[in-house]
Amino acid sequence: MPGDSEYTKDMNRVKESIQACTLYALSRSGFFDNAGFYGGAALRLFHGLDRFSEGLDFSLLHPDVGFRFEHYIPEAERQLSSLGLGLNISVKEKTFDSTKRSAFVKGNTKELILELFPDGGPFDDVFKEDTVKVKMEVDVDPPPFARTEPKLLMEPYPVMIEVYDEPSLFAGKLHAVLCRAWKNRVKGRDLYDFMFYVGRGTKVNMPHLEARLRQTGCIDESSPFDSAVLRELLRDRFAGIDYDSARDDVVDFIADRRMVESWCPEMFIQMAERIR
Repeated sequence: MPGDSEYTKDMNRVKESIQACTLYALSRSGFFDNAGFYGGAALRLFHGLDRFSEGLDFSLLHPDVGFRFEHYIPEAERQLSSLGLGLNISVKEKTFDSTKRSAFVKGNTKELILELFPDGGPFDDVFKEDTVKVKMEVDVDPPPFARTEPKLLMEPYPVMIEVYDEPSLFAGKLHAVLCRAWKNRVKGRDLYDFMFYVGRGTKVNMPHLEARLRQTGCIDESSPFDSAVLRELLRDRFAGIDYDSARDDVVDFIADRRMVESWCPEMFIQMAERIR
């Protein structure tokens, strides 16, 4: 098998193709009449983020705890079949009270490679029984004040996708940076995306960020929140991060590891001061 890093990046290409096909199929099923696309994959596909994102994240446009993926699956699978792909969608049953609904798009790795990359590629050591899957997750109780906009997806065929606008995407990423439970491994991908937004001078949808922070208890209902509070929260967070762990997390998802080699608390604290 190729080196682990090379193999991971090759498989990321396969998953990205599956992601695009899945978005096309969901659009044709009417899914985006009720949901918006956000997260790292949305940032990559529609705003030029230069790193791979593993899953597809969505948020309902209006809260609906009764939402079920099953309503859209038959038509989405029919659309995937029309593309000649042996993909199926399976819903993950809830095992606890959660505002997220999950599903997986799955297929045989070898067969998908032959369909998606007929000219071949460095995938010779993929086993016949290997499967590849892409996780989809929908927030059924989204915090208010997010803004969306219709965006054109060109591949595999042109369709319109309802996507969070960039300030709302940045608000979601800031919430992840501040509140995500990283457990034993820091999500360096969160830091990489944060760096991307700051580098672009992206403004923050502050009402949406505040709503996210209050909804998840990262700040309590009586605490004030403004840009000064946000910078203070970020300074505290950045001061305590294990940056070696963060680099290890992101390196297989980016093209040039030099982008992360100099990461340190002072760098990110100064970036926080540049937030608009």
